[in-house]
Amino acid sequence: MAGISSATSCALLLHLVIFFFHLPTPAVSLSFNYSTFSLADQNSIKVEGNASFGDGWIDISADRYVGSIDNSTGRASYSSQPVPLWDKATGEVASFTTRFDFTIVGDKNNKGQGMAFFLAGYPSSLPDRCPVYAFGLANQSADAVASGDGRFVAVEFDTFNNSIISDPNQTYDHIGIDVNSVRSMSTLTLPSFDLMNNLTAAIEYDGVSSVLSVTVWLFDDNKGQPRGQSFNLSSKVDLKSALPEQVSVGFSASTSTSFERHQLRSWYFNSSLESRPPPPPAPSSSPRPSSGVIAGAAAGATMFLVLLFAAAAALLVRRRRRQNIMEMEEDYTDSEDEGEPMTEIEMGTGPRRFPYHELVGATKNFTAEEKLGQGGFGAVYRGYLREPAGLAVAIKRLESSMQGKKEYKSEIKVISRLRHRNLVRLIGWCHGRDQELMLVYELMPNRSLDIHLHGKGTFLTWPMRMKILLELGSALLYLHEEWEQCVLHRDIKPSNVMLDESFGAKLGDFGLARLVDHAAGMQTMTAVSGTPGYLDPECVCTGRASAESDMYSFGVVLLEVACGRRPMSIIAADQDQHKNGGVFRLVEWAWELYGRGAILEAADERLNGSYNTVEVERVMVVGLWCAHPNPAARPSIRTAMATLQPKVNQACCELPVLPSKMPMPMYAPLSPPLTSGNVAGVSSSSSSTVQSLALTDVVGMSSMISFNMPQHTSVSSRPRANLKKKVEEMFKTDVAAIKYQLLSSDELTCSCPSPPRAVAAIKYQLVSSEIRSSYSNPIIIQAQLHHKLHDALNVFEEMKAVGVEEQRQEWLVSELWATARSSAPTWRSPARSPMCSSFQTTASARVLQSYIY
Repeated sequence: MAGISSATSCALLLHLVIFFFHLPTPAVSLSFNYSTFSLADQNSIKVEGNASFGDGWIDISADRYVGSIDNSTGRASYSSQPVPLWDKATGEVASFTTRFDFTIVGDKNNKGQGMAFFLAGYPSSLPDRCPVYAFGLANQSADAVASGDGRFVAVEFDTFNNSIISDPNQTYDHIGIDVNSVRSMSTLTLPSFDLMNNLTAAIEYDGVSSVLSVTVWLFDDNKGQPRGQSFNLSSKVDLKSALPEQVSVGFSASTSTSFERHQLRSWYFNSSLESRPPPPPAPSSSPRPSSGVIAGAAAGATMFLVLLFAAAAALLVRRRRRQNIMEMEEDYTDSEDEGEPMTEIEMGTGPRRFPYHELVGATKNFTAEEKLGQGGFGAVYRGYLREPAGLAVAIKRLESSMQGKKEYKSEIKVISRLRHRNLVRLIGWCHGRDQELMLVYELMPNRSLDIHLHGKGTFLTWPMRMKILLELGSALLYLHEEWEQCVLHRDIKPSNVMLDESFGAKLGDFGLARLVDHAAGMQTMTAVSGTPGYLDPECVCTGRASAESDMYSFGVVLLEVACGRRPMSIIAADQDQHKNGGVFRLVEWAWELYGRGAILEAADERLNGSYNTVEVERVMVVGLWCAHPNPAARPSIRTAMATLQPKVNQACCELPVLPSKMPMPMYAPLSPPLTSGNVAGVSSSSSSTVQSLALTDVVGMSSMISFNMPQHTSVSSRPRANLKKKVEEMFKTDVAAIKYQLLSSDELTCSCPSPPRAVAAIKYQLVSSEIRSSYSNPIIIQAQLHHKLHDALNVFEEMKAVGVEEQRQEWLVSELWATARSSAPTWRSPARSPMCSSFQTTASARVLQSYIY
């Protein structure tokens, strides 16, 4: 420093001081989360008065619901450290969010006072001789204003209208905001006895706007489900003038001479105090500093340079992280299939992008207690947003797999542009940290329809079911005909029909949806997507989706809601007159009853006859109409809705007259047939074992699974009992019995010593006897074979369910394709051959592969 003049040193010191004071200082924050309570929490939770720890909760007042709990007062507060509320040096005020579950149990004829969340001086101290109306907050009169260490701000959940403190007298219950007085500065009246049983509350304070917001959700006492009601109260409160710099937070309650129990069951709290630097000091005009000052300045400069380098390194890390996020966003905005830039969506007024940390806070860091369920590509969590205050949302956390990314992009692209009362509203999205993808929806308190149809949800009466179906149809009408483009949902099923607090239906999950022009017709997809049982067989066989495909799914849902049965299920032996077991198929079963004039026998037995028979019949017939095997015979959604609502649509209310027997499907070809070579990895040489045989049926295909496929050992060499055991273990269906009887035939096993030839002979025998003898028209024959392939795909699902090895599945696909290719010369019609051309394509091969792997 010898070469530096004193003036230069002073200037350097001045600039360093100014720079130092303008560096951003970190925020002071405090956060904790108790999903439940135990005695181990006594180190951080202080209980006072009659408060005590229970089994998973804290009793704020006395702990027994008997006569001795009257005149009790108690407090429970966080005691590990104070909450920084405001900064004296800067004047900044903290923002905070707290959410908690609590229970109030009392006697309607002798109600207590209620309980309150409070902020007060640290450490908390329960006042002596609190008046019965004061919730344990103060020991002053009703008109007095607290001062000094007795100051407090509270949100009261009042269960008694006390005229002494001017409580609202319209009902017993109300929410109030108290500032240094038990006479509330702002109140919200609730219906009498609503502040009872299980409750959830969220309280937020914005340090910038000074607005304190309270939201309360009410829950059913017996089932723990939302009652469909929430209440919100907001008021401007100056916490800096009302409270000291550091405060304690907690809960207090009192019962007066009445009997009431107050329990805290969970508690989440998070606060943040942003500190701003003070203005830099003005330059001094004092004399030149001494050499000691200069030396001190040099030492300070050296130390500060270290801090400067550290700040520069942090800045570089932050810049690199931001660059990585931007690169990842570009990956999402670069479309593979007519996607649109994310920036166009962000310019809209609908959904918005959320920062990652906000969703972490909303879900309590994605804790298990906030998890609502697990989907195919990720989990769904409950959360509460800060803006708007306390809004309950469902946050879908998607996997970062390729399919997860596609679903994420499709969801944002499609549903963010749609607005309809029967569609689940997309509130926003988030992507950026560790490639995580998140979608934020409005929360549906009653979750999905399938929970109530087949799970442990609420029993749905017929009027509730009819309302749900009509609202689902209204959503589909909007998607297909009323929006600017036709939206193909492609995954309509009860688990995607969400129910709000009044059991109103909203269609969700648009991860598979596609936008098409209204006049575009059928769309060829690169892969078959959807859910077996609800998936249109045409999509499976041809790889094409259309509005008619959605109508098929809608029809299955109509039948499922009316009948109370899943579209497909395995029937145990001797159940429902299936002597050897079988596969139950809802559409076929309902159509059989329709053909016998007994369609009402399909109605859900749990309804016990409590339904409108005209409506039930109409729903089931329209369901069959929509699920017609021939897509051209299905109604549009507008026609279906008009038929479901005859009183509203008198001009179009006649039920269709359907065939007494379920027709066979007939689909158009996808592309010209292949000639030779490999089809989806299947060698042409494998077709030699099945020459001149028909396309596979469910019996023949499932027969192949019972052998050691690659070795092709002889059937006759295996003991029949062992073969029967393997068959019955692998497929507990009526097919298993037929399969065993046929395979155990001495004539077949002798003439066809290897499993593929035995299977081929069985297929030939069945198809030639059942189909050829009944029909001479090759087009009808081909339609029959299409129907059998659809059954075969259902067997694939059964294979996956029972854990069939991939090696055996792969062998089955090879034999299936060999059979399909070798069937072409036998079944080809000179005029047209839709079966041969549609199944011998690589697209159809991908269909089969997608079903098996």
